[in-house]
This record gives sequence, C-alpha cells and structure tokens, in this order.
Amino acid sequence: MEILKVQNLCKTYDMTGVPVHALDNVSFSIQKGEFVAIVGASGSGKSTLLHILGGVDRPTSGHVYLNEKDVYTLNEKNLAIFRRREVGLIYQFYNLLPILNVKENITLPVLLDGKVPDTKYLNDLIHTLGLEKRINHLPNELSGGQQQRVSIGRALMNHPALLLADEPTGNLDSKASKEILELLQVSNEKYHQTIIMITHDKELALHAKRIITLEDGKIIHDELVGDTHADS
Repeated sequence: MEILKVQNLCKTYDMTGVPVHALDNVSFSIQKGEFVAIVGASGSGKSTLLHILGGVDRPTSGHVYLNEKDVYTLNEKNLAIFRRREVGLIYQFYNLLPILNVKENITLPVLLDGKVPDTKYLNDLIHTLGLEKRINHLPNELSGGQQQRVSIGRALMNHPALLLADEPTGNLDSKASKEILELLQVSNEKYHQTIIMITHDKELALHAKRIITLEDGKIIHDELVGDTHADS
C-alpha cells in the first residue's frame, strides 16, 4: 500500500539574484512499512527533501501526498497538526527539552496533542529502547546514544505515518551508531514503521531496504538493497 507519493518536487532558492535548484523535479513513492535511505553528498538536496517531507519547509512547486492527502494544500494551523500527528522527526543533535526527564520527553508529542499516553505502548517502547532504568533521568544525565534513543521514542510515541531520521548517527561513536541503526530496524520490523533516513554514509544506508541517491537535486539511482538492478 502506497503511503507517500512525491510528484515533480522542486525547491529553488534565490541566492543574491541567482536561482539555486536544491530539488529539481523529484518524484518517487514509498510503500507502507518500507525502510528507505536517501543518500548524497553535501549539497545534493537530501536535507531539503527531508524538511519538505516533514512539513517543515514548503516546496517551490510539486506535490507531497501522505496517505493520499496533499500536504501543501494545508494552511499553517493544519500543517502544524500534520507535523505533530503524522510525522516523527529524529535529528542529529537529539533536540530534547533539558528540563524534562526521559519519560516526559518521550510522551511530549502526545501531551501537546491533548491526549493521554498509551501506558502499555509507552512501557513497551521504553523496554525496546532499553531505557527502563533511565526514565527519571534528565537529558544531561544521559550518554549521546541514550539521548538519541529518547529521540527515537519521542518520534514513535504518536504512531506517525512517517518516521524521518536526519543523520541520526552523525553525532555518535561507532558503537552507539550501530545500536541506533539496530533500533531503527527494530521499529521498522516490530512496529511496521515506515522510515526515511537521510545519510551521507553509504555503509549506514545499507541497513535500509532501499536506497535513493540524490545528486544536484535529482534522483540518479533508486535501488533495493542487494538488488543488482537500479533505476536512474
């Protein structure tokens, strides 16, 4: 079942009168439950694409459909609701609130939506993340890997249609990076979570099931991991 459709997406910035095409007519679709890595060098357009998919930045032209809803027909109020309910974001630098403990940071999206957290799901999530002994700790009492685990929990707490991970291991050592990638795989397999991960590291991208390669704002390859056939 198709969950995400990107159609003729363009993003152009005006750099002192010179147009810069960060995204140039990008189109692809993603099925529910896929784990997709988007790779490319710095300046390839991958972060711009992620921000547009997450409702953070509007495209110059083109469409993003999530669950058949045209995202950028929404007004600002409804776009904010879309970001909170439909998208889970994992950043390189965690973005946890320093005054909230682990449990409070994880449940924050649900509380902001005026809902009561699902205790059973929360406990299962905390167990899966290996944070049972850290639920009352503040972010500054956690390692980088533990903070990123909290970030993943927060992103998953609202059962988002789409989980977007922006260089999720970029600030971690190799051991913590491996653990975070394994957790993303678990969330994909256990919770059937649809995931798009942005990375410049092709070795990390191999943990996904599909790799889309961007260059100069265009898709140059779209291939299944382990598949010898790639589409340009």
